[in-house]
Parts: sequence; C-alpha cells; structure tokens
Amino acid sequence: MRGCKIQRICLKFVAMELTNAISRVRSAELFAEAKKYFPGGVNSPVRAFKSVSGPPLFIKEGKGCRIWDEDDNEYLDFCGSWGPLILGHNNDAIRNLIIETVSRGTSFGTPTRLGNELGKLILDNNRYVDKIRFVSSGTEAVMSALRLARGATGRNKIIKFDGCYHGHVDSLLVKAGSGLATFGVSTSAGIPESFAQETIVLPLDDPEALSEAMEKYGDDVAAIIIEPMPANNGLLLQRKSFLECLRLKCYKYGSLLIFDEVINGFRVGFEGAAGYYDIQPDIITYGKIIGGGMPVGAYGGSHELMGHIAPDGPVYQAGTLSANPVAMAAGYAALQQLLAPNFYEEMAAKTQVFARQIEDYGQAKGYELSITTVGSIFWLAFSTETIRRADQIDANSMEKFKVLHHELLQRGVYLGPSGYEVGFVSAAHTTADLEQAAAIICECLDIVFSS
Repeated sequence: MRGCKIQRICLKFVAMELTNAISRVRSAELFAEAKKYFPGGVNSPVRAFKSVSGPPLFIKEGKGCRIWDEDDNEYLDFCGSWGPLILGHNNDAIRNLIIETVSRGTSFGTPTRLGNELGKLILDNNRYVDKIRFVSSGTEAVMSALRLARGATGRNKIIKFDGCYHGHVDSLLVKAGSGLATFGVSTSAGIPESFAQETIVLPLDDPEALSEAMEKYGDDVAAIIIEPMPANNGLLLQRKSFLECLRLKCYKYGSLLIFDEVINGFRVGFEGAAGYYDIQPDIITYGKIIGGGMPVGAYGGSHELMGHIAPDGPVYQAGTLSANPVAMAAGYAALQQLLAPNFYEEMAAKTQVFARQIEDYGQAKGYELSITTVGSIFWLAFSTETIRRADQIDANSMEKFKVLHHELLQRGVYLGPSGYEVGFVSAAHTTADLEQAAAIICECLDIVFSS
C-alpha cells in the first residue's frame, strides 16, 4: 500500500520541469574564487563534489529542514551539516542562547559555568561514562582517546576495522594490507610507515580475524577502536554479538575498548550505541550533536581511567578553545531538547516510515536497492543484500548514486555528495516534508534505473 501511495504522490511531482538544470552560477563563481584560496577550493575534501556532478553548492542560509544556496535554490536537507543538526537548522533555543552568550564574550581560556552545566547534563543522563573532557572536534577526541589508552596500558598497538573512519588521526588513517590480520597501510601522504605499523586493520563482522589478531598481538594491543554503528562508509550495522566479542577480547587481553560515537552518539539515543546495545566500552568519543552545530568533541570513561588525564595524571592533553563558552551554550540548548519524552522513539519511527516508503516503491518496481536505518540515520544502497563490511559495497554502484544526486538537486532534495555517506532526518522534518522527499526520491530512482 505504501508503495502505491508513493506512486500516486510521484504523479504530483512528475509535472516539474526536468530538462532545465537548476542554476548554480553563483556557486560556480564562488567555487572558482575559492580555488585561489583553498586546496581544491574547499576546507574539507568531500565538499568538492568530486564524487557527483557540478560545482559544490555554497549555502547561505538554513531554517528547519531546509537550506538555500547562493543562487536562491531551496532544498530539503538530509545532510544536516553531516549529522549534528538533529533539531534542524537555526533552532530557536540554540540560536537564542548562542546570541546571549556571545553578548558576554566569545572565549576566555578559563573554566566557565556553561562547561559545568553541559558536562553535568551529559553525565547525569549517561550510565556509560563517569567523567568527560571537552575538545574541539571529533578527530581531536579520538586522538586524545588513543593517547589515553596507550598511556593507561603502557602498550603501543591499536586495532581498527576496515570501513570505520575515525577522523584524520595519523595512526588511524590507514587501510588493510594483505592477509587476514594485517598491519595498516597509510591512505595519506605524510604519515610515516612506523605510525601505520602500530595499527592493525581487521574486517568488520569477522570474529575469526579478531581472534587471530589478538592471539598474535594481544599483549601489546592498547585498544580496539570501532564505530559501533559504522556510518562513514555506508551504514554497516554490526551484529550485537560481534560487538560483545570485542568487549570479551578486551577483558581477556587487558586491552581497552573504544567506541567512536562521533556520529551516532546522541543521534540514536542519549546514551548512543553503548546504551542501544547495552555494552560498556572503556572510552567513548563524542562530537557533532553535543555542540548544537558549533565545533566540539569530547571523550569520556570511568573515574579511574580519566584520572590518567592531566592535570590529574601523566597523559597530556590540552586545548585553548576546549569547552569554548559559545559551543557549550549551543550544546546545552540542544541536548536539553533531546531529553524530551519519546524524542528518540519518534525520530526513529518517522525515519523508518520514510525509508520503507522508498524501499517499498523500489521493490514494487524491481529495483536493486535497500535502505538501512538506525535511529534517525539512513543509507540508500544499490543492493538488496545485507551489507556489514566495506568490501561488500559495489564501487560501480556509485555511478548510480551520481545520477541520483544530480536528479535530486534538480528537484530540491539535498544529500551529502557521496554514495558512501549516510543521510540524517531531523526533528524539523515533518511528515509532509518526508512524504514529499520520498516521492521525489522515487521519481529520481525511475531515472536512475532507466539510464
């Protein structure tokens, strides 16, 4: 029935002009200018639109679930600044507290009451961490968590998983070499081979590879780090049993388990994946949402483990802008709203309805696609198979995504410019917004599979 409903809604939009591309003249001009100032014209590689078509959009305004570019094109946004805008753009409570805070100053390099308030709010509602340390980005949180793990254990090696991204940390910006349990190979110039050699890269969803690696190197493994809900290379949801296996291996070998929850933390629930699966990691890293749209990150753990951090302990970590009052204000205003009764249940429910509408339509048409969801995160894959590992993603399918992305832009729907990236539903998306977007996506899928 839902597939039929979407088919009827699609007819409403089929009369839209399909031949004339939206104007990106101003964005193109700004991109040409930006190339004079920034490598590739951008300040983060994925923004360059190299995986899709045309110049990147230069966005000038956002409100609710919509954004407007410099050519005055309007889009329903499912990128949400890559996840942190769970409440939508320009949320009133967040904006008002930011303005109030900025009126008193922007940075002091000292403790502030706002830092205390945000820290208390997080810890009072999260059973999995006792203390946290605020930093300025997810990458910084992960970097600091690794140093803490090595400092606390006196060990050197880290195990990570192919398909999980943990920011541009030198020792984690690596891919697997040959063999089941392999030392990492750098994926970026500028990383010494000796750094990569301290990282062991394993496939996801493979307990045998994990056992082999721990048998060989367990005595020198400081930590196993994983995105418990991998969402940087597709949405590669893992079996709970695999995550429990990681926990048991860390107990057995005296290694620490790090959950990188920069994306899924506060997105699938206030306690993130740790709460979702009821698994206690030793260290958790956060980012994105706890800044309410401002730059922020955090890492946390037990009282004992966090006691290793300076000034209490010998593991040094510092930051001039850590717990910046403006970011703390934005985060406090955001997280208060996430504690509303049934907030996460309602977000998950409407995301599932949205995804199933599209998937049902595709199934009725015989299209090879599926949509994986968890909480308010979704990922459209051009496959009907369950995908849990990076090597199961067909690279050729990205050509289909390129067509889809282009057609969606013509009709006012914005997804992140890569088929490997996930999408995000916000609290600002109404049922009508999601039905409109689903109809447009289905219309565009007809073009993708007919081309």
